[in-house]
Amino acid sequence: MSSGKYRTSLYSRPLSLYFILSFFHATQATEWIQYPSDGYATMTHYTIPQGFIAACGCTGDSTDYPTTAMNQMAYGSSTSYGPSCGRCFNLTLLNAFLSNPPYYPDVTNSIVVKVTDLCPLSVSGWCNATSSAPNAGGHYINFDLAWPSSSIPNDFFPSDPSLYGYSDFGVWNISYQSVSCESWEGWNHVAALGSVANLGYSACCPDNPTDAGES
Repeated sequence: MSSGKYRTSLYSRPLSLYFILSFFHATQATEWIQYPSDGYATMTHYTIPQGFIAACGCTGDSTDYPTTAMNQMAYGSSTSYGPSCGRCFNLTLLNAFLSNPPYYPDVTNSIVVKVTDLCPLSVSGWCNATSSAPNAGGHYINFDLAWPSSSIPNDFFPSDPSLYGYSDFGVWNISYQSVSCESWEGWNHVAALGSVANLGYSACCPDNPTDAGES
């Protein structure tokens, strides 16, 4: 009898773990942020090398034109490509809300970007929004713009150093609109479109996708 109990114990533990993991993965599948085609978000910026192959596996030439990373839970994957890869958005700067006083520019700067990268989920920071909680700016989406960039003017982010003592506010409130990638600066440059061929199924960077992640 003791040996029978022992066999049952060995079997029941993996079985329980299997159901736990299955439940975890099923839950994870429902946690991606579903976002409208137009709305509001935060914007930060980060630096990537020219020609860099980011998470989506878009061609290195895509970095010659405006690109962005997207917060992980809106991007739709924790590794490699997600359903937001390749999408294009028109991003418009509204205000820099962390400064004191908040900064409202007297110019309206917009840019059309292509999603080529993910901004990893973290405990804090601007890419930490989940489907149940926004980031510190109150938004569920953060666009992490690849900047400085040869394709984006150095003065794209307005500033007033005489008032604030610095010129980079770091984080902005923005509006976004999903647009056709025909509006993206890289559209007419074949080498900037698509995925890196030798990455095979580990890359996916559609030329002009629609509806990914939208609610």
